Amino acid sequence: MLRTIGRRLLLLIPTLFGLTVLLFFWVRALPGGPAAALLGERATPEAIERINEAYGFNRPLPEQYITWLGKLVQGDFGNSIETRRPVLEEFMNRFPATIELSVFALIIAVGIGVPLGYWAARNHGRWLDHLSVGASLLGITIPVFFLAFMLKWAFAVQLGWLPTTGRQDRGVDATHFTGFYVLDGVLTGEFDASWNAIVHLILPAVALATIPLAIIVRITRASVLEVVNADYVRTGRAKGVSKQIIRNRFVLRNAMLPVVTTIGLQTGLLISGAVLTETVFAFPGIGSFLANAIFARDFPVLQGFVLFIAVAYALINLLVDISYSIIDPRVRIQ
Repeated sequence: MLRTIGRRLLLLIPTLFGLTVLLFFWVRALPGGPAAALLGERATPEAIERINEAYGFNRPLPEQYITWLGKLVQGDFGNSIETRRPVLEEFMNRFPATIELSVFALIIAVGIGVPLGYWAARNHGRWLDHLSVGASLLGITIPVFFLAFMLKWAFAVQLGWLPTTGRQDRGVDATHFTGFYVLDGVLTGEFDASWNAIVHLILPAVALATIPLAIIVRITRASVLEVVNADYVRTGRAKGVSKQIIRNRFVLRNAMLPVVTTIGLQTGLLISGAVLTETVFAFPGIGSFLANAIFARDFPVLQGFVLFIAVAYALINLLVDISYSIIDPRVRIQ
């Protein structure tokens, strides 16, 4: 197992190296060069010259790439053009908010999606099956930003049950030392602050979880239906194995392999897809920061975000492979 993990981590190096090459030449291939793209309508020959001199865009491309890559290895992603602060520092300040939101959305998607998909397969052809399939199709087709606006309008503006923006109320006296507000409240015993953070997470987490939830329902249903008709399940029934063992060991455990893959992919999409949700709810995470960077043409932030998502996807895929060996002993033997 350790050898497999080591190999996967080593494979991450050429992947990230290739990504850095693509990112570097993507910025340099912008119309008029990175300086003109950065300045936009303010681009004058004098201003372009100043930007090229300040950021080294007038040096040979190989020299620029080696210098940039050397800084990346040292953890220097450059400074944000908008805030003038290091990109890594900006990311670390907002990273806990996005992870907290993604974890809550994943809990909703998996906690509802897997049982609903399983029971839909168990009741194949009945009303529960048709209802779950229809609801999952509706969840996939509704745009996230539209659903976010509707949830905000209904439960925050009209009913006033939930807050509209932010991670906590301003009047809450809370101690933050990890950046994860829910965890901070639990560790410090400030349970009112922790609950207040959970309340602020409900609407954005539900909006963000809708598409992964719908996909997990459909994949779980299809996988369970396939496993139920397998030869080993029929053999177990013929030998008189109890229904509980057949459901838990024969059906659900074997059906979880494609579901785990789907959950892993959706986890990466939750992190990268939080841009619209965080923007609608003014949630101070990486997504809203990235949205501002796009409008401000803040290329150091955009480059750092792409690298961050690439590393996140690679680590999530590694966790998926490890979970395979836990669920299916045949993978462990191989």
